[in-house]
Amino acid sequence: MEGYYWRFTDPASGRCVVALCGVCRAPDGIWAVVALAGHPGGFVRWANASCARADADALGVVAWDEAGGAALLRGSARRLAVDLGPGARLEAVLEGRAEWPRRVWGGLGPAQAVPGLPQYWHPWLLRARVRGDAVLGGETFALDGFGAYAEKNWGARFPGEWWWGHAGFGNGALAAFAGGRLGGPLAASAVVVRAGGEVLRFTPPSALVTADVGAGEWRLRGRSPRWSVLLEGEGAAPHILPVPVPAERRAVMRSEHHLGGRLRVVLRRGRRVVLREESALAGLELGTPGRG
Repeated sequence: MEGYYWRFTDPASGRCVVALCGVCRAPDGIWAVVALAGHPGGFVRWANASCARADADALGVVAWDEAGGAALLRGSARRLAVDLGPGARLEAVLEGRAEWPRRVWGGLGPAQAVPGLPQYWHPWLLRARVRGDAVLGGETFALDGFGAYAEKNWGARFPGEWWWGHAGFGNGALAAFAGGRLGGPLAASAVVVRAGGEVLRFTPPSALVTADVGAGEWRLRGRSPRWSVLLEGEGAAPHILPVPVPAERRAVMRSEHHLGGRLRVVLRRGRRVVLREESALAGLELGTPGRG
């Protein structure tokens, strides 16, 4: 499975729109699940696409139905188009992009070279400005001036439980994290923070990251020899989003995705506070094993 995710936010209006596409390999070919969700209002629309194509080396994907031929989703780091039928459409152009800096490793650091992990994660597009519009239910609105974030994940399977979050702040700052259970008591998390144009990654073995997640709360700490970060999140009224079962060409509803959560971040270099921000329009997710 290779997953693609775009998130558009406008703190002034309190709006958030997300789009996702999970490209999956089944015994009889490649297919995808596509979803569009919005906050406030609880809007969710999703569908399976019988065909899909992903770019393993970039943020690029297209998903379509063989019968109709029209693309349900076509996305990249530069633009996104989603068409899930009347009342569920989006067109966006992403400008002024700040992408992941050119480094040997992505969001997981050296762990990206470790074989056999259930999932890998990379925050591809850290920041962009949006031009476009969206139709969610009976409402049409402009996306002009929204901020954009996009990422991808890939792997053989989803963990039984996982956690994720993202929030953008002023001056291009952001915080994002992802983690999950590897089996038994073992768990791993990664945190990325952008502040003052510098991108910091908290991942083993160069940093120790701990996560305490549950009951609508997310708390992560990361510490390296020079830096430390604290993330505290609170969710409310989650959207329930689909998670693909790749080999079976179906999805299960086991992602509790809070589009309008609250996230606080404190980043320190030594004892000096470099970034202290709070967002009331954060994305927070908990993947639960119990939903089917």
